[in-house]
Amino acid sequence: MLGAGLGLLGFSAIAGLLVTVMVAPAIAVTGMTANNSISVFKELPDYITIDKQHERNTIAVVNADSTLTTVATWFDQNREEVTLDQIDDDLKWAAIDGEDRRFYEHGGVDMPSLIRAAIGQATGTSESGASTLTMQLVRNILVLRAVNDTSLSEDERKQAIADATYPNLNRKLKEMKLAIGMEKKYSKDEILAGYLNIVGMGSNTYGVEAGAQRFFGVSAKDVTPAQAASLLAIVQNPVKNTLIYPDNFERNKHRRDVILGWMYTQKHLDKAQYEEALATPVDETTVSSNPPKSGCAVAAVEYRLPCDYALKSIYNGEVPSLGADRDKQIETWRKGGLTVVLSINADTQTTATQLTQQFVPPEEARFQAGAAVVSVQAGTGRIITMAQNKIFDDTGTGDATTTTALNLTSDQSHGGSRGFQPGSTYKPYTLLSFLAAGHGLYETFNASVRSVPMSKFVDSCNGPNGGKDYKFGNNSNEGGRYNVIRGTAASVNSVFILMATEVDQCDTAKMAASIGVHRADGKADGSDLFTNPACVVGGCDNNIAPLTQAAAYAAIVNHGVYCSPIIIDDIKDASGESIGGQATNCQQSLVSPAVADTATYAMQSVMGDSARASDPHDGTPYMGKTGTTNDAIHTWMVGSSPQVATAVWVGNIEGKQNLRRISINRMAVSDLRHRIFKPYAQKLDTYFPGGAFAAPDPALLKGIQVTVPDVLNLTPEQAKAALDLAEFGYADGGQMDSDLPAGTVVATNPAGGAQVPKGTEVVVYTSNGQAAMVPDVVTPNQNYNDAKNQLQTAGFTNVTQVCQAAQPGDPPSSIGNVTAQSPAAGSVVNKGIQVTLTVRKLTCP
Repeated sequence: MLGAGLGLLGFSAIAGLLVTVMVAPAIAVTGMTANNSISVFKELPDYITIDKQHERNTIAVVNADSTLTTVATWFDQNREEVTLDQIDDDLKWAAIDGEDRRFYEHGGVDMPSLIRAAIGQATGTSESGASTLTMQLVRNILVLRAVNDTSLSEDERKQAIADATYPNLNRKLKEMKLAIGMEKKYSKDEILAGYLNIVGMGSNTYGVEAGAQRFFGVSAKDVTPAQAASLLAIVQNPVKNTLIYPDNFERNKHRRDVILGWMYTQKHLDKAQYEEALATPVDETTVSSNPPKSGCAVAAVEYRLPCDYALKSIYNGEVPSLGADRDKQIETWRKGGLTVVLSINADTQTTATQLTQQFVPPEEARFQAGAAVVSVQAGTGRIITMAQNKIFDDTGTGDATTTTALNLTSDQSHGGSRGFQPGSTYKPYTLLSFLAAGHGLYETFNASVRSVPMSKFVDSCNGPNGGKDYKFGNNSNEGGRYNVIRGTAASVNSVFILMATEVDQCDTAKMAASIGVHRADGKADGSDLFTNPACVVGGCDNNIAPLTQAAAYAAIVNHGVYCSPIIIDDIKDASGESIGGQATNCQQSLVSPAVADTATYAMQSVMGDSARASDPHDGTPYMGKTGTTNDAIHTWMVGSSPQVATAVWVGNIEGKQNLRRISINRMAVSDLRHRIFKPYAQKLDTYFPGGAFAAPDPALLKGIQVTVPDVLNLTPEQAKAALDLAEFGYADGGQMDSDLPAGTVVATNPAGGAQVPKGTEVVVYTSNGQAAMVPDVVTPNQNYNDAKNQLQTAGFTNVTQVCQAAQPGDPPSSIGNVTAQSPAAGSVVNKGIQVTLTVRKLTCP
C-alpha cells in the first residue's frame, strides 16, 4: 500500500509527494507555493527518538526486616511507564481503532487519510487532521521536550510548544517526516507502547497506567473495555474529556461510545462485550477519584520532614550520584522513576514524632511552641531521626496553629527557620578552643559573678574589643573555685567566660566552624559566626539549627572528625539497580583527637549534674550539654552516645514566652526537653547500644603547669596578693603551731615551687605564735631538775619524767641525769605539749 511504501522511498522523494498531497488543495484555494515547505522538510533530522518520559519518584525507609516502605511519592509529571505486555489488549485496540485503524499498515503516514483530510480542510468540509498514532507520538514528544527542557526561558518554552502544536502545514510536514523516520527505527509495538505511556490524561497525568489508577483505581492491565475506551476518549481533548471533573462525564461518554463502536466494527469486541460496555455509565458510580499524591506534605506525618529535607538536598545539588552538578541532579530527579531510600530509622522516627507531639502538642495556641528532635550518626553523618511537633505542610493550606512550612531541625538552606539561640549548648566550643591552646580540665577559676574588662577578650578576627566591662551572671548564683570539669558539669557561666579570656575568640569560631557550626541564616562554612563575649555562653545572634548542633557533637565524640549530615542512603533507578546515595563526607577538623576526647570526658560529667534528668541509664554512656537562653525563650538538650548524637530543642518558634512561666499538662515547658530526650534516647539505644568513649589525654587534664609562689614569712594579706597576681586561688587553712610571730604564713599546700595546673587553689596556713623549739637537755649531762628548769625557761611548762634503771657498767656520775627526751631536741612544737624526760636511777619502782 502507499503508506507502507513510503518507507522505501528517499526522503527527498517523500517530501515532493507529501507536499504535493498536502499543498495542492491549499494552492487551489490560496494560491500558495510549496518551495518553503519542501525546504523545511529537508532540514529536519531523519527521525526522533522515543524518549524515556518523566515518571513518579518514590521515597522510602528501610524496615527492621530490610524491606522498604514507601512514605511519599513525587512527580514532575504523574506517569508510570509500563511495557506493552503490562497493558490490557482493550487499551491497545481502543487506541488503534479510535485513532489510527491502519496503524499496522502504514509507515508512519496514512496517505488515504492524509489526502482526504487535506481536501476536507481546504474546502472546509472536514475536521480530521489525519494524524497517525506515530505522528501523535512525535507531537507529544516534541511538546514534552519543550516542557522538560530546563535550559529554556519561559518565552522560549511557550514558543517551542506552539511550534509543536500550531495547526499549520509546516508543523504537519515536520510530524510526517519524523513519523516516517520513527517507523524505520522502531517496531510497531515500541511505537504503540511509547504512545500509550505518553498520552495526556489531563491535569498533569500522563500514560494509561497513571490514568487507569487515577480514574478507575486499577492497573492498565486490568481495565474493562468501557474503561479502556474512556481513557482513550480523553486523548482527543485532555481538557474537555478528562474524567477529573464530573461536568466532563457526558463528553467523555460520547467519545467513548464512538471508540467502542470502532472496536466492535473492527471485531476487537464481540456483541456482548460491546453492549455491556455501552450500558456502562460514566458517572460517580464508575469513575473513582484517586488524585495522585505528590510531595512531602501528603506523606505520613512522621515522614514529611525527612522527605522534604531529602528533596532540598537534591535541589541544592548535594547528591552527586544523580549528576555532576546541581542542574544535572535536578534534571535526573525530574525525569523520575527513582526510589530514594532514606537513612531514617522508622522506629526512632515514630518515637520522636510521638514524644514531641505528646509533650508539646501542635495545637498549643497560647504561644508558638516548637519542639524538635534530630539525631546524627557519628562517623557517617547519616541522619537517623528528624522530627518536630508541628505538622509539616508547605501547601499553604494547612491549619495556622498545628502546621508549619518550616523544618524546625534544619537551617534555611534546607527549608528551616532562622535557627535558635543555643544557650549553653554553645559552651563546648570554648572548651575545645581552651584545650587546643594547651590548657587543662584541672585548671581552676574563681566563679564569683563580676565584670570582666573587654580588653581581656582577644579577637583577631574583628580587632581589639572596647567599651564597657562585660557583665555576666550565673544561673544558680554559683561562686567559689571551680575547675573546668566541675564548671562544665554545672554549666557555670563564669568559668566559661574566664576560659574565653585565655583564648582567641576568632580561634574558637574557626574551631566551631570546622565541625560544621554555622548560623542557620548565615554562611554554610560558618565564616560569619559572631565572636563577641556573649557568644561564649550562647547568648549572641549565632542562631543555630538543631541538626547543626547534633552534627557538631557527633564530631566531638568521633575524635574531631566531622561528617556532613546526609539523609539519602541509596537511590534505585526504574529497573531497581542502585545508582548510589549521598556518599559519606568526613574529614579531620581543627579539633584534634586529643582535644575532642578530653572534651568528651568533661562533658560526660554533665549527665550526672545539670543533665541528669536526660540520662537514659540504660547501659549506653552519654556526654552532653544543656542550654537555656535568657528568659528561657529557648531550651536545649544536646547529647551523644559513642555512636549517635541527638539534639532536642523546645522553644518559641516566634515570640518570647518565658518557658519557666508556662506549663503544658502541669509540666513546666522549660523541663520538657528532658522528658523528650530520655525516653527517645532509650529507644535509640536499642538500635545503637553500648560502646565506650575514648580516654582523655593526660596532658590535657593538667593543662598548663605553673609554679606556686613562695609566700612563707609573709602576712596573709601579702600572701593573697602574691597568689592573686599569679592567678592562683587563695584559701585560708587556719593557724598551725609555729615559733614565728602569730599571723605569719608558715606553710602552703601545694608548697611554694610546686608545678600545678593554672588557677589551682593554694591553702595558706599561718602561725599561732604558740610554738617553740625544744632545747637539747640531754647532751649537757644535766640532772632532771636542771633540765626541767631549762625547758621551763624555753616555755615548756608541762615536763614529766620516766625512770631508766642503771645497768652494770654505767658510770656512777650518770645517776640522776637525763638520758633521753621527747619531743626531740630541735623540734618546733606547741609550748603546751608534754615533754617527757628519761632519768637514769639506781632502781626503778
